[in-house]
Amino acid sequence: MVHFSQCLLMAACGAVAAAAACTSHLLVDDFSTSFSTNRNNLGSWTSDDASMANMSSSGGILSFTPQSGAYYYETFPCQTLQTNSYSHIQLDIKAPVSGAAMTVQLKWASSCSATTTTKTSFRVTGLTGGWQTLRIPLSSSFAGANLDAALSLVLMSFSSTQQWQLDKVSFVCAQASTSSTPEPPAPSPTTTTTTGSASPSCSPLLVDDWASQSRLSFLQYNALLLPTGDDGTMQSMVVDNDSNRVTLTPKSTSSYFFTQVGCVDATKYGGISLRIRAPAGTTFRIGLSSRTTTCDDPATVSSSRTTTQLGWTFDGTEKLYSFAWSSFDGLDLSKLRSLVLSAPSHPVVLGPLALYCGGTPRGWVVPTTPSSPAPTETVSAPSATVSGFVIDTFSNPNTNALGFWHGGGEMSLSWGSNRVTLVAPGPDYAFTTLLSNGCRDLRSHRGSYLHIALSGGHKKFSVSLQQNNAQCDSGVAPYPETRDSLEAERYATGNDIYIPLSHFSVNLQRVSSVAIRGVYSTESVVLTRMEIVPRVPSGVSIPPKLPSGTLVFSCTRPNSFAFGIDDGNPRYAARLAETIRDEGIKVTFFAVGAVLENPSTGMASFYRRMRSEGHQIALHSYTHPRMEGLPSVESIDWEYSENYRVMADVFGEKSTYFRPPFGVEGARMRQRWAAAAGSDDAHLVHWSVDVQDWKWAETSTPEKQLDAFASDVAKGGNLVVMHYSYNSTVDYFREFIRMAKAAGKQIMRVDQCMDDPNAPPL
Repeated sequence: MVHFSQCLLMAACGAVAAAAACTSHLLVDDFSTSFSTNRNNLGSWTSDDASMANMSSSGGILSFTPQSGAYYYETFPCQTLQTNSYSHIQLDIKAPVSGAAMTVQLKWASSCSATTTTKTSFRVTGLTGGWQTLRIPLSSSFAGANLDAALSLVLMSFSSTQQWQLDKVSFVCAQASTSSTPEPPAPSPTTTTTTGSASPSCSPLLVDDWASQSRLSFLQYNALLLPTGDDGTMQSMVVDNDSNRVTLTPKSTSSYFFTQVGCVDATKYGGISLRIRAPAGTTFRIGLSSRTTTCDDPATVSSSRTTTQLGWTFDGTEKLYSFAWSSFDGLDLSKLRSLVLSAPSHPVVLGPLALYCGGTPRGWVVPTTPSSPAPTETVSAPSATVSGFVIDTFSNPNTNALGFWHGGGEMSLSWGSNRVTLVAPGPDYAFTTLLSNGCRDLRSHRGSYLHIALSGGHKKFSVSLQQNNAQCDSGVAPYPETRDSLEAERYATGNDIYIPLSHFSVNLQRVSSVAIRGVYSTESVVLTRMEIVPRVPSGVSIPPKLPSGTLVFSCTRPNSFAFGIDDGNPRYAARLAETIRDEGIKVTFFAVGAVLENPSTGMASFYRRMRSEGHQIALHSYTHPRMEGLPSVESIDWEYSENYRVMADVFGEKSTYFRPPFGVEGARMRQRWAAAAGSDDAHLVHWSVDVQDWKWAETSTPEKQLDAFASDVAKGGNLVVMHYSYNSTVDYFREFIRMAKAAGKQIMRVDQCMDDPNAPPL
């Protein structure tokens, strides 16, 4: 059998099609013969490579039942779709259930003579469950794809493993769709519309919806997963996730902000629209650039206009602003490349930026995805049978009421009379007060409550009860062994927080400390008392405990050792993989969704290959933000749902292992992780071995990564955090492996080292 990847590069799969303007739709496959011959109507190879659970054809209808990772592809002679004026992919399809989804992937090359290929994907959602004719616009749905060297279509990442049916696959001729009757829909009487496509001629193209601070400032991607940023020229770029707005504050008139759109055919659109708020008198310049000859040619031409020339004035209120292409001259609009906002005289707030259709400018409307509401009911609070005790009155900067240490690291701490004022620079930091220098047994207090009294300030933080290791020794890794974090606001009544100790999912026999962590406000909070009490005041009710996942710092399987490897630099991926193969080990990769989805990184193919070799692929968010620091539950949910969407698109599966970016953990992101994963046992994976590549890799002493690794392993650490972002770290990776083996450890995947019953056997 000819495999898909081989077929794309074989002349036998079809000769290059000659370029000519279309006059009718191009039928790719009507499934009259393809099942028995593996050839479609264009004479090219088509198959599922036996990835489906079953597949059959009858009466021109292809029926198939996907299993995990299943796909079906149609190859064809290299098609110049754009030149030939084909506008849409058309599928006559029947999904098994209403709301089903799948991914359509277009494979293309830089030219019809090229030997390497690239893929661009489009997620189709909201299918009806009945027969429907699905039309997917080529230019807007497959942004950045070279439509003049299209090689194949792949249907994949099916949301349901029940039976699907497919009747016809074709390319829609734009001239034919407006001058003649379109081909009839599939033979069943239901809808002929689809979620994911708009009118047959144009769908608005979103450039950026400012959905994530991290996507902008850390990954430097826009909504098209193309480069965007300020090259450090702005004083700040601050995203408000709740409103989908970004505030650009300039350093000087040399400040600028750019965003790329690939090499899009802008002639299909009317112009660009976005909402802007700026003080009266604000001016700036808008510039556009395009390629000069072909999309592969780096040469560009640009044109710019001032806000005055565009007729834009500002008064401090938000309004919709737009311009038509006629405002700019000298560009090749069929190859639009980028937009630049430069020389702003004042801070400017931008709303979603999009290419609109037709002659009437319209602003992009951000779709709303309602978050699953948390339970709001409360229950009466029963009393305990043992007396309580005071933990901290904050009367001494050095010790608490029990005589043990308390402190806040890099938090700003201001001590007063029986109070401390905390200001956290970010969610990374914690104020900790010890209950013991080892372990304190609180099992007799299981029916009691942790009471924290405040004197003003916010309650936007988590309260953690931390569990010590089995040795009750801070010199043994991990320390702490785990913790559970609960949301202060959910348990607050006025300026008092009452949390049942039974709500903390930790071993109460080995409690080490209480911590205030995951602070997601820059305002101050004033603590005046912390104690264990047997009862709560009259009128105080307790909310239900929400699932918060399982936080792990170390492997539980005896003598096991796991490398948890976070995303890195694609240029080092091959060398990392070579070391893994040479040493004969299995590892776990934690993948950032936006990087995985960006075809220019090559990470999707790299991780597919590693997964096929037996390695675990887990989640690391979509844009790598400090999750607990995000402003809203909705923005936290978005990171999980987008990461899951990409994982499903690329691998067709759902992982229940997640590593929080920067190790930042708190109650809200934990609760939403458990909800997204659908399991209270969903793992949040920290580490007990840190090679400290972030600290030493690019210094004059990179070998200190080896010292850090050896030190943590000597303390008993067995779960690693590392990145392949640095050349020196990848160079030392082989030595890390050999040091772990020398310690008598068996190296395996994270799920295997957790004795997960769903993990593959060793």
